[in-house]
Amino acid sequence: MKISACVITFNEERNLERCLKSVAPLADEILVVDSGSTDATLDIAAKYGARVVLQDWLGYVGQKNFALAQALHSWVLSIDADEEISPELAASIARLKGTAVRSTAADAPGAPNGYEVSRIVFYRGQWIRHGDWYPDRLVRLFRRTEARFSGGRVHEKLELPGEHPILPGHLHHFTYEDASDRNDRCARYAALWAQSAREQHRCAHLWSGPVHALARFGKGFLLKGGFLDGAIGWDIAVGNAREAWLKYHLLWKLNRERQKQ
Repeated sequence: MKISACVITFNEERNLERCLKSVAPLADEILVVDSGSTDATLDIAAKYGARVVLQDWLGYVGQKNFALAQALHSWVLSIDADEEISPELAASIARLKGTAVRSTAADAPGAPNGYEVSRIVFYRGQWIRHGDWYPDRLVRLFRRTEARFSGGRVHEKLELPGEHPILPGHLHHFTYEDASDRNDRCARYAALWAQSAREQHRCAHLWSGPVHALARFGKGFLLKGGFLDGAIGWDIAVGNAREAWLKYHLLWKLNRERQKQ
């Protein structure tokens, strides 16, 4: 099993070294698809021997599918610049590679096309182990020829047939610098989501935002145990509820603008 580690970047000097340092021992190729960084991103990529391909931004889905097309090996480890392979997850992937080297199990009929990992977020100085953010299971190691990304302007989804076993260990996610960064990005993602939803001819009412916000808060804080994280759990649940409200409020506004045209 040879692995291409694929990362898309734009001005990621704050995160990229931590990411590439964690994947370097596992990857037979590191591929960085960059959309015009002006900071030290490309220097960091060069430090880890990455093959850099420059590509103007195609959106999250387009950029990640472009990366898949550029990868040299049949297996891809798709990782974001603000993520890091934990030691336990690295050991799981190394064992998988070792098994594949000694046999043809990885390519046998009926063998998995991909593997899920459990992503854990580091926020306000601690790992978040409850609520909406955990466990965030995603397929990140997969057979390239069987996979493609789909979705709207944000939050791409990997389409991959078959069952996907969960690998032991965590994918560390250093997603937000602070609360202000989180608020700014939530607002940006909500706007992108609303634009995609309008393009899909989805509708929203004035009451849609409050209803979705209340449901999101209840699910994360109560049903999924966000309260077990204490004050930070409350902060996360409130922020998620606010994002849910904003998404549907913006969609409602876009629908109204369309009706006036």
